[in-house]
Amino acid sequence: MVSHALTAVDLVKTYPGARRGPGVRALDGLTFSVPEGVVLGLLGPNGAGKSTTVKILTTLSRADSGTALVAGYDVNREQDQVRHVIGYVPQKASSDPMATGLENLVLSGRIHGLSRSTATSRARDLLERFSLTEQAARQVKTYSGGQQRRLDVALGLVHRPKVLFLDEPTTGLDPEARADLWAEVRLLAGGEGLTVLLTTHYLEEADRLADQLAIVDHGKIVAEGTPEGLKAELRGDTVQVELVEADADGSVRGLLAGLPGIREIVVEGNVLRARVDRGATAVPAVLGALEEKAIPVGAVTVSRPSLDDVYLSYTGRSFQAAEEQVA
Repeated sequence: MVSHALTAVDLVKTYPGARRGPGVRALDGLTFSVPEGVVLGLLGPNGAGKSTTVKILTTLSRADSGTALVAGYDVNREQDQVRHVIGYVPQKASSDPMATGLENLVLSGRIHGLSRSTATSRARDLLERFSLTEQAARQVKTYSGGQQRRLDVALGLVHRPKVLFLDEPTTGLDPEARADLWAEVRLLAGGEGLTVLLTTHYLEEADRLADQLAIVDHGKIVAEGTPEGLKAELRGDTVQVELVEADADGSVRGLLAGLPGIREIVVEGNVLRARVDRGATAVPAVLGALEEKAIPVGAVTVSRPSLDDVYLSYTGRSFQAAEEQVA
């Protein structure tokens, strides 16, 4: 039998509305499980319910209903045990900016019950592991964004947890710092057998890091699988057409709906996307139909399925449109 590090079943969480108005259903029957030693990516736009899920699994919040186990411990009835076996890296920096990196790590170790000598030894190991040895004696407020984020991850690992939660770990980082942190996360799961739950709204991050992926939309898991497996479910190609003008009257979708081999047509503003059996034969047909109705085209691209296409297939809108809807 496969041993699961995380299990959530029918989690529901509603936040009360302002001035006794209708509440916000952050989680709506969310269910998933995570085998030991894998990186699970919770992928969804801001507001999808990812952070609420993490708060419940880390005992920082309670679900209205449903059950959840972390390393076999119930998050409601065995909170102390759960906190002992998890590491948590929140979206915002968790270190003391006025203390040094070494001081932050030693304090964290002491809080988790390590002796001072053991905490200091562990802190120095982690500083070396995350390329922070030269910054060990500096106040954290002098660190770069990437250095601060690496220290946050190190803080989550001081007590050698079984499960590590990374909540939007690379938000705000530059591409180089993001790539460095990605490499560390892969080493944690692959080299040490640590189970990692990663929340992200970056498609590339989910594609690169996640062994298993769960796409979250409106508080529910709408798709699960490996990134490659989910993309492989979408046969054919993706055609994207940038129109010179937005499709104000909604006529473009209907115009293309009757063409053979074209499906899942979505028009958002001046961007048209469709799944097609073969891009090479579909593009001339699409362009011909648009030209016949004097609809000018700015650019056309054909690509293999991406995670954005997976999201579009399951939710009916692109990932960018979902982000903008929340904003």
